[in-house]
Amino acid sequence: MATLNGSPVGLADMQALALTNYGHFTTMVVEDGAVRGLALHLDRLIGDCRTVFGAELDPEWVRECVRREVGGHAGRRTVRVTVFDPGLDLAAPECEARPRVLVTARPTGGAAQPLPALRVQRLAYHRDAPAVKHVALFGQLRLRRSARLAGFDDVLFTSADGMVSEGSTWNVGFVDAAGTVVWPEADVLPGVTMRLLQSVHGGHVTAPVTDGLLRSMRAAFATNTAIGVRSVASVDDVVFRTDDPVVTALREAYASVPLERL
Repeated sequence: MATLNGSPVGLADMQALALTNYGHFTTMVVEDGAVRGLALHLDRLIGDCRTVFGAELDPEWVRECVRREVGGHAGRRTVRVTVFDPGLDLAAPECEARPRVLVTARPTGGAAQPLPALRVQRLAYHRDAPAVKHVALFGQLRLRRSARLAGFDDVLFTSADGMVSEGSTWNVGFVDAAGTVVWPEADVLPGVTMRLLQSVHGGHVTAPVTDGLLRSMRAAFATNTAIGVRSVASVDDVVFRTDDPVVTALREAYASVPLERL
């Protein structure tokens, strides 16, 4: 099921999104009509709409569109809210935008459980407009595909000089020898899960993560709304402990964040 501005979406509108591929989105997990970090998801959509379209987005309308899509469904559902303009095309992208709200949903498993630890490969890549969660995913998926074909689970991006930034669709964090959480100092998407963790769990710093610093870390983890806090077992040949108590504490802190009603 998919709805556009609260009504069933038509084929022509979906073709416009597929062929022009200009827009932005956020993905949230709805649990019995409530969302962890809802205010941050709405703030992201509002800010990205200004950046991408130069237009204002009504957060209450977004909430109503999501309610129409998931209303009456119990349990957990993964919901993606995509903002795009079906009338925008390649020939005249400068036209005044009239962005609309596309909501898609799929069932998610029951209670969230820790997922198996990731084995990731470092590859050099810098996302276009990294602070925006936009729909242009080709570069990320191309390198995720490359890493998986090489036998890894996913890819971790670095700058041309080797500085770690972020994963393909997730933020990465590390735990140093003293138990401090270290986030890469780089141009990255400010993830909702990352921001929630920084607000509810103490002892966080931001620093440039060089190869040397990465090799000194005792643990690593990935974060986004879909996976919560997921341990990273290795980055290339660098192996981390996957039972680190700080990562466990982060997972528990994230689970304790109150849900916000739609």
